[in-house]
Amino acid sequence: MGIMGDRATLLETGRFVQRHAESAADVMGDAVMETTAMDSTETGDAVETEERHRRAAENGDTAAMSVLGALLLRRGDLDGAEPYLRAATADGDRAAANNLGVLLHQRGYADEAAGWWRIAAVAGSAAAAHALGRHYRERGDEPAAEYWLRQSAEQGHALGAYALADLLEHRSDVGAERWLRAAAEQGHREAAYRLARALERKAQAQAADDTAAAATGTETAEQWYRQAAARGHRRAALHLGAILERRGELKEAGRWYLTSAKDGETRAACALGFLLRDAGDEESAAVWWLRAAQDGDGNAANALGALHAARGEHQTAERWYRAATDAGDVNGAYNLGLLFAAQNRIAQAEQWYRRAAYAGHREAANALAILLLQSGDPNGAEPWFSKAAEAGSVDAAFNLGILYAGRDDDETALRWYERAAAAGHTEAALQVGIARLRDGDEREAERHLRCAAGGGSAEAAFRLATVLDARQAPTGPPALGEPQAPKSECEEWYERAAEQGHRRAQVRVGMLAAARGDTAEAARWYREAAEAGSRNGAFNLGLLLARDGNEREASLWWTRAARAGHGRAALRLALLAARRGELTEGRRWCARAVELGPAEVAERAARLSEALHQELTA
Repeated sequence: MGIMGDRATLLETGRFVQRHAESAADVMGDAVMETTAMDSTETGDAVETEERHRRAAENGDTAAMSVLGALLLRRGDLDGAEPYLRAATADGDRAAANNLGVLLHQRGYADEAAGWWRIAAVAGSAAAAHALGRHYRERGDEPAAEYWLRQSAEQGHALGAYALADLLEHRSDVGAERWLRAAAEQGHREAAYRLARALERKAQAQAADDTAAAATGTETAEQWYRQAAARGHRRAALHLGAILERRGELKEAGRWYLTSAKDGETRAACALGFLLRDAGDEESAAVWWLRAAQDGDGNAANALGALHAARGEHQTAERWYRAATDAGDVNGAYNLGLLFAAQNRIAQAEQWYRRAAYAGHREAANALAILLLQSGDPNGAEPWFSKAAEAGSVDAAFNLGILYAGRDDDETALRWYERAAAAGHTEAALQVGIARLRDGDEREAERHLRCAAGGGSAEAAFRLATVLDARQAPTGPPALGEPQAPKSECEEWYERAAEQGHRRAQVRVGMLAAARGDTAEAARWYREAAEAGSRNGAFNLGLLLARDGNEREASLWWTRAARAGHGRAALRLALLAARRGELTEGRRWCARAVELGPAEVAERAARLSEALHQELTA
């Protein structure tokens, strides 16, 4: 049977320390005993109080016999307590009957204890009804257990309400929450914690359909976590910290993590470590991770491994990843695979990827498939990609798309790209956009290109800009006195791609700037593209420089463009050489222009070459 609360022994359950004073019997039973015990502790005169009760008990005082028996039982003097409790029970004292049951239970006489608890419970003792319900549950008699626990709970007994809630929750009965709340409202910290957990799970289930209800549920759960945490419940402090961290209240979250961690909650120590790391305090983070890892927390061991791996301390990292794996954390095996792969220890990487993948780690399955693909085994890679993708790995779905595209199975490739794109994979959305453009579905193409461009893909931004550019009429520079027209959306996307280093976008932004008459801006973008290796950028930059009279630098950029395969640049160089009288050099560049094309350029270069030849032979 599960633990019923925070007790360590039967005496701590409060079975014979209750506060119900509904009749004279209650006054003579549990409540009197509790009050007397507290008075004796507070005055420090326990011996005198015990002697007073002993004298009264020897004179036949039933209440004194009951209280004296309870005091001796609390002290662990079972032999001394039993005769007084039996005598008080014989006189009809229900608290004594309950406590006699506790004594007998401690001695191992569970059935006899249940008999006395029944007598006390029938007489109205909520504590006895709770104990009797626990007794029946331990024996698997759930109907009897529910009956007696309900009797106890309905009398306002906190432990009875909690035990009833535990029984109902075990059966998935909706009534469990009511009794958890009843126990929590009386200060039962475990009930408060479990009520908070139930409310938080319900809020998470509602999050997709009703955000307002989910927010209210989380707020209520937080209140109960606070109550339990304030009473020293370390797991409640952990969950409260997590709620506060998600809300961005990091300072208070850290305080609750610290409280929980100091009480021995390893998950809180691990969470505190991540909080400190994110704040830039890696050394303090490592202290808490070490504490948690030494107590068997696999997540903390993984964090330590990652910390040492980032520092290049591979042996220490390996040791902590192995510790994480030994603690049952499958991420440890995956991280070992990553560590070995980074060191080019491929056989060991494959071994650990397989171990993690067989344990259901989807990213390990994807990594294993990539390893197999790189080693020339696409057939071995495919089932692992599929397994990872079916388990929810977005990267694996994208990789499957690449695999099928390589086999010219565009239909299957597109299906996997679409699946990855739907999950937010930027490059997959780009591939879907390209495929839709190829199929002529411009609307769907634009939708996917916008998703990819918004996700940071420079290529998607460029392709989206070209789609938008094709829809608008060309514009020239503004007339004298006219205000500069605002940038169009397509120009903004070109610029976004250009700022990310996309060479074709840089050239296009330069062309748009030149069309507006902004030659300085055009030259800047052409130069960036040219320096990055764009032959069109180099050619266009040469045109601007030549127009400004700087033919020498223009020649340098045209030479770079021509050597990269730009036919028009080669023709420009031929014309420059011809003007300088370098006829042989001119013919050499003409030949290059004819070779590179396009047709119009090749035709002009051929005519020029013939003219230069005639001049040379004249």
